Amino acid sequence: MPISNELKQSVRERAKYLCEYCHSPERLSANRFTVDHVIPQSLGGSDELDNLALACRRCNERRYNFVAGIDPKTQEIVPIFNPRQQKWEEHFVWLDQGIVIEGVTPIGSATCIRLDLNDIRYPEHDSIRETRRFWIKTGLHPPQGDPHQV
Repeated sequence: MPISNELKQSVRERAKYLCEYCHSPERLSANRFTVDHVIPQSLGGSDELDNLALACRRCNERRYNFVAGIDPKTQEIVPIFNPRQQKWEEHFVWLDQGIVIEGVTPIGSATCIRLDLNDIRYPEHDSIRETRRFWIKTGLHPPQGDPHQV
């Protein structure tokens, strides 16, 4: 059964219309963001509100059905960020005036790598960092009330 429009709207409102992984604003996207299953359905996740997150297309495609990543410091497998159980600001900070997201915990670091939140894997496609630079110039980024800049 597909997720209802009412449930999708609840997810959007709860997320304040920001991707719950990279904090990109939905209002600046050409497309509506995806309602993502935090625990993928292929791994037994449900369509219940507490298993749904708002995700931009980039993050949704990169997250796929992964629930874990590798901590670059210890090389251990750790869970990726779960927006239903964890607070973004406890795992990530904005660097370079809001252009780069840095993980400050093993979960944050593994999530940055797994979802390639800064387009590091393909530096020739520096699109998200260039987009964030533009958003900063227009005063639309980082999200209001997101004080976690270094």
